[in-house]
Amino acid sequence: MHFFSEVHTFSNNPVVTTALTLTKGLYLLAALTSFGLIFAIAFFIREERGVLTTEAQRVKKLAHLSTFVTLVTIVGGTFTELANLIGGSLLDAFDGTTLRSFIAQTAVGRDFLIQAIVAIVVMAFLQRARKVGSIYWALAFSVVGLLTPIFQSHASSAGNHGAAIGSLLFHVLFIAIWVGGVIGLIVINPQERAASLSRFSAIALWCAIIVGISGTVNAWTRLNFLAGWTSIYGLLIGLKILLMAILIGFGAMHRRYLAAKGSELKSYSLLINEVLVMVITVAIGAWLSTTTPPANPALASQAADPVISLTGIPMQSQPTVWRILSGYIPDGTFLGLLLLATALYAKGVVVLARRGDKWPVGRTVAFALGIAFADFATSGGLGIYSHLAFSYHMIAHMVLGMIAPIGFVLSAPITLALRALPAGRTPEERGLRGSLITLIHSRYSIFITNPVTALAIFDGSLFGLYLTPAFGSLMRSHSGHLLMDIHFVLAGYLFFYVIIGVDVNPRKIPHIVRIIVLFAAMSIHAFFSITLLSTSSLVDGGYFALLHRPWNQDLLADQHTGGAIGWAMGEIPILLALVATFIQWVRADGREAKRIDRAADRAAAMGEDDELAQYNRYLSELQRREPSD
Repeated sequence: MHFFSEVHTFSNNPVVTTALTLTKGLYLLAALTSFGLIFAIAFFIREERGVLTTEAQRVKKLAHLSTFVTLVTIVGGTFTELANLIGGSLLDAFDGTTLRSFIAQTAVGRDFLIQAIVAIVVMAFLQRARKVGSIYWALAFSVVGLLTPIFQSHASSAGNHGAAIGSLLFHVLFIAIWVGGVIGLIVINPQERAASLSRFSAIALWCAIIVGISGTVNAWTRLNFLAGWTSIYGLLIGLKILLMAILIGFGAMHRRYLAAKGSELKSYSLLINEVLVMVITVAIGAWLSTTTPPANPALASQAADPVISLTGIPMQSQPTVWRILSGYIPDGTFLGLLLLATALYAKGVVVLARRGDKWPVGRTVAFALGIAFADFATSGGLGIYSHLAFSYHMIAHMVLGMIAPIGFVLSAPITLALRALPAGRTPEERGLRGSLITLIHSRYSIFITNPVTALAIFDGSLFGLYLTPAFGSLMRSHSGHLLMDIHFVLAGYLFFYVIIGVDVNPRKIPHIVRIIVLFAAMSIHAFFSITLLSTSSLVDGGYFALLHRPWNQDLLADQHTGGAIGWAMGEIPILLALVATFIQWVRADGREAKRIDRAADRAAAMGEDDELAQYNRYLSELQRREPSD
């Protein structure tokens, strides 16, 4: 388990090395405790119509304290890591100039700063939290703090660091949920624990599957498969695998106890044993974070390649249709998100099927197409070449921002979630379904689904990204590229959800307004493409020049090609959305006409006037009441 940035040990000072290991261990314990307590408040302790109960307030105070301890260990870790890097004593790390340089100029130092800021933000949310919504925000920021250092870990220098980083992200996140969930169950009172054991059992099963798969993938990317397992690093991983098997056995015992009544005491004892094994596992993870993986000649040669060090993939041959269609290098993080989304969507469909409800096949097909297009644009051949040439990056952008989102929108994921998510365990508890309904109708959702807001995010971000230094900076790191890909999908989803969405919408947007917004989007997109076609300098900040690719070496011409591609590919989905909006308008008018006819038939059957006659009578009454001149 790797929660700190992994670096080599440079200091020979035993005090520094001991302090380094100690601060990492304390950080892991405090961070997991904080995360677990927040997770317990969010998903285990029952709330009353979104308001935290007395038990939740009690656990919240403990979470606030553990987060403060986490902040202290982060500060301590900053100084011990600095002392380790400069090879001096702990007192040397307190030099102001050296400390500022460490935080401002090194990735490891920035990680510590981000983690400290996140801890302060989490503490602020916990301090003011009265409703479960603030707890959700605190949990989200806790995840950011846990995952930030991974981008500077050993995985970032491994071969295919996209798969290495992605697998490690999911490995750490779901171990945190698993370990944190056990800690949270131990801390909450027996009544809440008894009501939450079945819920945790289901979560733990998912965690075990994801942790096992992600751990296997990560070990495969790091180790020489034969020689690596005889090293200290390999032996530690083998020990973690053994402990994982023990924890899965504990999970099976939990399920057996849940099936038997009166086994609460046995379940509690099992939780205590489980958390002890988890503490040992976490300690091994801390040891791994200070242990360098064994040298792998293949990976060493790749690390020396400037293209691989910059993009995470080797330079590819000149693109052809076959190479684009057949190429595949997994982007572990994005692929993991797609697999998780697929699993959740399939779970929702299965839940409805078991209940006897049918889910439209067309929506499932739309979702599958959205997943396929998104995977092709990130891990497939298109995603590979998007790292190497601006024109292919723009094609991938259009697929992620305009084609895949249409599939996701038409798959109606919000409707599926509302039908499949469990309701509250008591009449007063909103549960996940109630929380989602509250979010849909919140002021934030009303603001974000405003057509003007959606249009500004959808098209305005084009200018903010490509016509500023942001694009070149984001392309130089795996996290930056991932952030762009996620933004493209979410911005496209929001826009098409507002325009042609079949899910429930907090706003009722007239079809004529939707058509106007689509024409505006088309015009803005065309203006952006023309601007890109007219550029006389590169917008990538020198990123593509560093690759020295042997094909398509005219970078400015390639950039202009990307502008033309963006114009052409951007207009087609918008035109299709325009047609779909017009069809929806016609169908809506047809349904309204049928509703009026049915109302008129009911009124005639009861001897009453229809709506038109009632309205005419109302106008006549108003006219009679007007005084004559």
